[in-house]
Amino acid sequence: MEAPVDSLKSRAVPMLALLGGNVALALGPWLVRLADTGPVSAGFWRVALALPFLAAIAFASGQRLTGVDRRLVWLVLLGGVFFGLDIASWHLGIGETRLANAVLFGNSGSVILMIWAFIALRRSPKGREWYAILAALSGAAILLGRSFEISQSNAVGDMFCLLAGLLYAGYLLTMQDARRTLGGWSALTLAGIASAPVLLAIALLLGEPVWPTDWRPVVLLAFSSQLVGQGLLVYALRHFPPLIIGIALLTQPAVAAIVGWLQFGEVLVPLDFLGITLVGSALVLARIAQSQAVQAART
Repeated sequence: MEAPVDSLKSRAVPMLALLGGNVALALGPWLVRLADTGPVSAGFWRVALALPFLAAIAFASGQRLTGVDRRLVWLVLLGGVFFGLDIASWHLGIGETRLANAVLFGNSGSVILMIWAFIALRRSPKGREWYAILAALSGAAILLGRSFEISQSNAVGDMFCLLAGLLYAGYLLTMQDARRTLGGWSALTLAGIASAPVLLAIALLLGEPVWPTDWRPVVLLAFSSQLVGQGLLVYALRHFPPLIIGIALLTQPAVAAIVGWLQFGEVLVPLDFLGITLVGSALVLARIAQSQAVQAART
């Protein structure tokens, strides 16, 4: 009788980690809005406060940087620059658009990576890849149109979040080999070392308040997004195929929509749900196609 229990536990723990990681990341935009720093400054604290813990976990896991190809280290640092720019753009967008839009567009990297793979392979999309692209374009058009109806600043926020998705795709591309060679925790630590100065520089250039008077939102942001969210996903992603990962990703806009409604009165109409469903479906389809397409493009 113990074998079925062990088998169930072996499947349940990674699934709980996958869902928990997505929920933790979905709470990030809410905490960015609560922070009494600027939005980019909140991103700086998200990365900087988590860095010592990430380094400690990497060390305890036996992930060392000694004997590693320097070119790989520089590639990870470049990925960290992309990540810093991604967080800066996303956090600027969070303050200007609805939380559900921010989370959806901020996660658009899956679709962007799939399109990049088509360009690298010099081939046209096939089958469900077309469905993913058409769903993404249609859903994005609906959500952008709704943002224009509400306010021009909402549409600008959407564009910042879309730019963040593009930058996140660049981060993922630079980090793919590094995660396998260096280990997930070491790669996250190195990327954080590069992204923190980028975020601080942008915050200072924008004239944002950097030092918080209430530390709770930024500490929770660092803990939930950079440690719990990223950490649970590092553990869970190796246990599931792209389809499951894509479906689990849809918990993020769902959680963000609920928080936006409860905390900020962001009411969604049926047209919003249609746009969210289309973009969400595109993310799932892209996750399925992305792994094979990107791997083929890189080889």
